[in-house]
Amino acid sequence: MWKRGNRSKAWSRSNRRVLVAVTFATLFLFLLVFLFCNDAKPANTSLGVGLQRQKWNSFESSVQMHPTVGFRNGTDVIWQIPDSPKAVLFLAHGCDGRAVNFWDRSPECPNCVGLPEERLIALCALAQKFAVLTISSAGRCWSFGEEIRVVKDIIRWWIEKQGLEQLPLVAMGASSGGYFVSVLATEVKFSSITLMIAEGKFDLMSVKENYPPTLFVHMPKDVYRRQKIDEFMELLRNKGVDVAEIECMEFPLSPRLLADRIPGLDQSVSAKLFELLRRQGFVDENGYMRNDGRRTRWKEALREDKTIFLDEHLVHPVQEELNLAFAFHEMTSLHTDQIFKWFESHMS
Repeated sequence: MWKRGNRSKAWSRSNRRVLVAVTFATLFLFLLVFLFCNDAKPANTSLGVGLQRQKWNSFESSVQMHPTVGFRNGTDVIWQIPDSPKAVLFLAHGCDGRAVNFWDRSPECPNCVGLPEERLIALCALAQKFAVLTISSAGRCWSFGEEIRVVKDIIRWWIEKQGLEQLPLVAMGASSGGYFVSVLATEVKFSSITLMIAEGKFDLMSVKENYPPTLFVHMPKDVYRRQKIDEFMELLRNKGVDVAEIECMEFPLSPRLLADRIPGLDQSVSAKLFELLRRQGFVDENGYMRNDGRRTRWKEALREDKTIFLDEHLVHPVQEELNLAFAFHEMTSLHTDQIFKWFESHMS
């Protein structure tokens, strides 16, 4: 019995060893599958639909750009008013930006640039019957002292000159422009504002209960800014201010995407640029940028490549779209439908 008992005990230990080994192997395989699935980029269906629907010429049949160019208080002022406007939108660019970035080059504005995201925001606004007012900052970025008074005066002067005093006034600013709009909103009566890739200056100013409803459009990959936005949304809520957020996620490039979003960029050049990015390892196997466009040496690779001829004026637009695809810090027009719904919901 001892032997049998011992043998039986030995078999029991052996079975347990096998069971433990199988369990560990199963858990290991499960972990690998989990990590693989977690590492893969989730499909952003709504963003994908937006990219397919919104192209550089999406508004061609409904809106044409015919801006008026002016100069006031030492800076450029460019605007366009659609037929029967229902609101006025002030747009504030980011650092190194200008008012000309929102408008296509035309006989009315020969120096206009029309960067892909900026121009689509302006076109969407005009299609939604918003009069669009753009102003250039005095320096590389916006400042928060005298420039607040200057812009306030320009907005007041322009609205009175155009006879639009009865219309709701809203504002959108990106990056430096977002900080600027957050401060300007303490001096100008906006129905609502949108701060894009900017958390605002709420820790440096007094926020009152009549501060306008505020929409934050941001890129969660920028962790610091996301945390500050969470903090400031709570601060504004505690003051009784209506707040909301839109998160902008990364998306994959494709052979057609750059041509779809940049006026004047040929489909064949777009495909070659995508292949260059893929060949150089700047995008992963799924087409996602491995780094922000500003930190990617794609321009150097382009100069070394002798088969791709990209017009110099298209370099900045391509850079903007690569930044946007990585989704860390860039102006975006991909959520304009939601942004203008926000504006309209606070205009009554």
